[in-house]
Formats: sequence, structure tokens, C-alpha cells
Amino acid sequence: MSRTMPQPIPIPHAQNAAPRLRVFTARHADEVEAAQRLRYRVFAEAFGAQVAGRRPGLDEDEYDPFCEHLLVRDEDSGRIVGTYRMLLPEQVRHVGCYYAETEFDLARIRALPVRILELGRSCVHPDYRNGATIALLWSGLAAIMQRQRIDFVMGCASVPNESGAQVGALYAQLAARHLTPAEQRVFPRRPLPHFDPAASATPATLPPLLKGYLRAGALIGGAPAWDPAFHSADFFMWLPASRIAPRYQRHFCGG
Repeated sequence: MSRTMPQPIPIPHAQNAAPRLRVFTARHADEVEAAQRLRYRVFAEAFGAQVAGRRPGLDEDEYDPFCEHLLVRDEDSGRIVGTYRMLLPEQVRHVGCYYAETEFDLARIRALPVRILELGRSCVHPDYRNGATIALLWSGLAAIMQRQRIDFVMGCASVPNESGAQVGALYAQLAARHLTPAEQRVFPRRPLPHFDPAASATPATLPPLLKGYLRAGALIGGAPAWDPAFHSADFFMWLPASRIAPRYQRHFCGG
């Protein structure tokens, strides 16, 4: 199924020095392809994931045509160096379900009378994995949340190539401070093998994406799901708009 590229969501101009980085939403198909090419490089080439895609060198699936694509570009080289995929609530019916529903039972989330934006396919070029790039992505997201009157953001954050015992120890650590209320809890469709929250193993290291969610004010929705294609444990992340870190809100709101 195909559709016309959506009108880009306006984001106030934001730029970061050394290198000059700019955040914006994709306007044209070639900008979406640049994001898909970056995703392929990071997910397939660097991490060995079995990514979707009909064309060589691109990570693409049935959700892409219905999503907005948040991009960070190096203005000096012209390269797309960071991306986030965003599924607005109005577009969910076109693909049938949220992407997260392929991994989690979202019955409790679906019952909430709120506007939810789903994030996915987050990645940053290896040479640009620093605070500036991540801050620009989150600042762009904050602007979009405000313009689209979003109440909650949700997405999956992966912990790759770790044992169930290690991830269990990480879950126990996170659940003590960052667990959603029961009415906002989700349940994995494919539980992580050997997952044991009571394990005494050393917790897995927090990957940058998961750490970024937590710093922005996100909570975890329950036990992780196992994603065999990406060889990872996926945590469901739930971010109320009211909790988003003030520094991201101020970036575009003049505070």
C-alpha cells in the first residue's frame, strides 16, 4: 500500500555548532530513504539484525509510508546522522495496529482515552553518538508532541545480546523506580528466555536509547519481550508528556 508523503510537521529552527546539526521532519521520499539507509547500516551491518526491506541496503517495512520521520542532518556534509520514526494516532488505522503490538499486549494502553505517539527505529550514526545529536532528536520530538497535542509517547528500547539473568537483574533495578502504574502495564507476547528478575547477576549495561528515555522522564511498562530478529530484549517505554525533561521542552519553547 502506498500513500502521498505527509505534510512535514513544522519544527522551529534548531541548530547545534561543531558540527552544524539540524533537526527536521522528512519532506521528500529521498530523505526517508536516507533514514532507511542509516537504519540498515546500524541495525543490519553493525548489529547483525534481520531487517525488513525489498531494496538492498535499506531497512523498510509497511509502517514507514504512514509515519513521520524525524531526521538530524550534518549541514556540512549533507549526511543524515540520526533518525526517529513517529506513528501519529490518526495513522494507526491504516496499518491496523501499533508496531509495539507485535511484541506486547497493549490492551490496557488501548483502553486509555489519550493521544499516543509511537516512536520506533531510533538510530544514530556511529560518528555522531553524542549528547548533541540525541538532544536535537528529543527537542524535535518535544516540539511535535506540543503541536500534535500528544498525551503520551511510547516505544521499545532494546538491550542487545545479554542473558535473561542479566536483563532480569536490570529489570528489577528499573522496576524499583521507573515502573508504570498497573493500569498502564503491558505484557510481552514472546517472553525473554531465562528471564529472572530475582537473579543476582550483574545487571546489563544501559544502552544509550534506554538511558535517553529514562533521562527524558519515561517509565517501563513491565517485563521485556524477546525480539529474535534483533537478538535483543525489548523494554516497553511509556513517556507522559507531563514528565518530559524540562531541558527538552525549553529548547524550543523559549524557556
